Amino acid sequence: MVTHDDVRRTALSLPGSFEQESYGGRPSWRTKARMFTWIREDPEALVVWVDSEGEKLAMIAAEPAKFSTTSHYDGHPIVLVDLAAVDRAEVEELITESWRLRAPKRLVAEWDASQG
Repeated sequence: MVTHDDVRRTALSLPGSFEQESYGGRPSWRTKARMFTWIREDPEALVVWVDSEGEKLAMIAAEPAKFSTTSHYDGHPIVLVDLAAVDRAEVEELITESWRLRAPKRLVAEWDASQG
């Protein structure tokens, strides 16, 4: 099972990221003032942004044990990830992609250049 500390390490490894308490004191990670992931409760899940509403729906249809949503996120490209159903590598990819969508374009371009 992926832990909160695994999420924290991954999120904080990305350029410009920092941790801040969010809804109900839950941990979130941001660049500047823009959130790119957080851990919600009820149900407890990692919240990440994806490329589109279509991608979100496809993910949920393909792997409903891993991915879900709530009516609060209807119409938004946001998916809930069950941390007990994914491995560390998958969480790293999901968080990184969410960061890429939400971080300033300059940070993403600099990070891409440094990755070779």
